[in-house]
Amino acid sequence: MIVRFMMLTIGFGLAAVGGISVIAYLNYIPAGLSMIEYILFIFQRSEGALLVVGLLLITGSIYWPEKS
Repeated sequence: MIVRFMMLTIGFGLAAVGGISVIAYLNYIPAGLSMIEYILFIFQRSEGALLVVGLLLITGSIYWPEKS
């Protein structure tokens, strides 16, 4: 149970950092990037990976079957 809570907490932290960075990079769209270029830019940055890893950790901590 404590491992699941730690996974949830770490996943939430990573997803928060990644999500805030992705939102901050939205300022590039008015600067001339198209939506496709923005998505490609996010995939090239490590912050996009933090968002994905954080969401996977959260999902894993919630849905991983518990040993009985």
